[in-house]
Parts: sequence; C-alpha cells; structure tokens
Amino acid sequence: MNAPLDRRTWPASLTRVPYWVYQDEANYREELRRIFEGPVWNYACLESDVASPGDYRTTWVGEMPVVVVRADDGEVYGFENRCSHRGALIVLDEGGSGAKDFQCIYHAWRYDQQGTLVGIAFEQGSHGRGGMPAGFCKADHSPRKLRTATIAGLVFVSLSDEVPPIEEYLGDDVLGRLERVMNRPIRVLGRYTQQLPNNWKLYMENTKDTYHASLLHTFFGTFRITRLTQGGGVMVSPEGGHHASYTIDLPEDRTSQAYRQQGIRTEVEGLRLADPSLLDPVKEFNDDIQLQILTVFPNLVVQQIHNCLAVRQILPRGTGAMDLHWTYFGYADDSPEMLRRRLKQFNLVGPAGYVSMEDGCVGGFVQRGIAAAGDELSVVEMGGEGAASDKTRATEASVRGFWKAYRRYMGL
Repeated sequence: MNAPLDRRTWPASLTRVPYWVYQDEANYREELRRIFEGPVWNYACLESDVASPGDYRTTWVGEMPVVVVRADDGEVYGFENRCSHRGALIVLDEGGSGAKDFQCIYHAWRYDQQGTLVGIAFEQGSHGRGGMPAGFCKADHSPRKLRTATIAGLVFVSLSDEVPPIEEYLGDDVLGRLERVMNRPIRVLGRYTQQLPNNWKLYMENTKDTYHASLLHTFFGTFRITRLTQGGGVMVSPEGGHHASYTIDLPEDRTSQAYRQQGIRTEVEGLRLADPSLLDPVKEFNDDIQLQILTVFPNLVVQQIHNCLAVRQILPRGTGAMDLHWTYFGYADDSPEMLRRRLKQFNLVGPAGYVSMEDGCVGGFVQRGIAAAGDELSVVEMGGEGAASDKTRATEASVRGFWKAYRRYMGL
C-alpha cells in the first residue's frame, strides 16, 4: 500500500501528479497567493472591451474582483474592485462606457479612472460635527493597483512588480502563435459563463491534453477535424507554462482505419450532418493548420477550430469548482458570408457544443473519481518524461509543462 503523501510531498518526476493537489483547501489558498496574485500575467479582457476613454470591464485575478478601464489619458489601468471603506464592490456591472469616475453604492466613496480614492461623502461631516479626521489622506487609502499590459488585442494584469514584460513572459514562439490568430481588429460576437464542477487545474490540463481530443470527442474523430493520425504537434514554452497544439490535415488520414481497428468509439460510421455547410471552412491564416489551441499560464485559452475563434478565461471558484468565461469573436472586416460561417461553427464549442460538450463534464468525472484517492498518483507518461515541443500530438508533453511551471510557482 502506498505511503500517505504529505501535502508538500511530490514525486520528482513530472509523469506523476498527486491527486491531493486538486482537493487540498490550504493548497488552493496558496495557489491564489503564489500564482494568480503572484509573478504572472493574468488575462483580464479584450482590448476592444476598453477601446475608448471611459470604457471599463470587470473581471477577476483568481478570486480577486478587478476593474480594467481606459482612462482619459489613453492608458489602460487596473485596480481591485473593492471599496477602501467597508469592502463593497465599487463597480457592479460587467462593463460599460463613458465613466469619468466610479462611486461605491454603499456609502458613495468615489474613485478616479486609475482607482485612486478621490471623494468621501460628507468628509467634513455635517453642521460642524462628525466627518473624517483632519489628517486622513484619501490617496493613502485606495484599493490595490495592478500592472497592465496590452498585446495582440488582449489585456493582461498583474499584482507583481517581479513579473517580466509581457513580451518576455510569453516568449517569441507563443507570441507568434498568438498573433497568428489575433492579427487584426476583432468584433465580439457573443459571451457566456460556464460553471464547471471541477478544480481549475483539471480544465487547464484538458486544454493542453492533445492525447484526449480525438479519443473523447466523437465529432473530432468522425469528421476528422483533429486525429492523432493527422499531422501537427505541440509547442511548449521553455518554462513549461504556455503551449500551442495544432493539427494539419493529411491525405493519408482520410482513409485511415486506425481508430476503428482499435475499437475507439469516436469514429462513428454513418454519422452525418443535416447541414454539411457547418464544416465548410476557408483558410484564413496562410497555412494548413485547421485547429490550434493556445494557452497562456495561468488562465488563458485562445482557440481556432477552422473559422471558429474564441477566447476562454479560466477562473478558480474553490477546490472543486470553476467558471469558464467564453468570448466568441470574428474580425472587424469579416464579410457577411464569413460572419455566417463563424456563427454556424460556433456550434462546435460551448456547454452544448458538438465538440466541447464533453469537456464540460469530464473534469467533473475526474473530480468525483478521485474523491477517495488523495494519496494516489495520476500517470502522465504519454510521449515520455519531458516537457519539450514535439511533432506529434500522441504526447502529454504540454500537460507535463503545466506541472513544471506550477511546481516552480508553488515551491513544490
């Protein structure tokens, strides 16, 4: 019988992950502090969300509520969405425009576009009585300010002075893959939030898990959008935290019987689309990549599945729950025909998507499956032991890369 694992015990190899890491409440609180509030860049919103002075968007850094705003000076600022007085949210809605300042609804304390406390209701009291002490300095009592960075149409925020500039944080390879998709002004086509019954790390692992895609998703396997018998591979950043996986259609895969020969359920003979135009993609990136999934540690996913484009934001909500914020987009210069194509292909992803419907529940299957297995280990050995880029997707290299980065931030 395996010896019980202490919360800080972890095998040296990246191929084994202890299940307590998805369950332990103290470890979860450490993640919020060391990762989300630590020396990382958290994806916050699209730059188009704060395109003009006075535009703002509310979001989160881990569990910390945050406001991102474009100020009248043209710069983007971020600050904690918490009134310095009694802790209420300063901004209650998801976003808006034309904001010159922000006023807390509870006691009307007022903050400027940079999040600095500039006004207190009845600061001098009333009729010569009450009010704040004479020496009270409003500027010393502002909510926490965040560093901000904009790149490739995305806004990132950080509480850390130690995190390097965003270009260095991403690295040239990841940035190039990101700019491949975020290559010109975009148009938001839809948003929603999906609540998932699993630890946030299980979903991040899933997005990096190129091994599962054509084994779990019937639609991928049957309609040959991504299969392990096609071309492609994974790119893992040197520190492990970021990745991009990609699929290239190969003529030899179109007649491959590999899935049927192994009895894999995700190639279903006779399955047809009532509207085949759903899978009538056009090339728009000057390459043969038909699917690319890109992640930026710790909370961003950028997807391209044919012409279906979306940004996903991962938000932890406890050891066994998370929110997934989806933003569908196209480009501002899309033709009416391309817009219709994208709207059809958006049916591929989401809570009831032909593809990602399974991703919404499989993390919960794991969370439930490991309920009594906190002292046990998962096996992450497909493709070897390392976390390097590879020209195959029959590998878990990018999953091991995630744990490589995670362990460094967590001191494990």
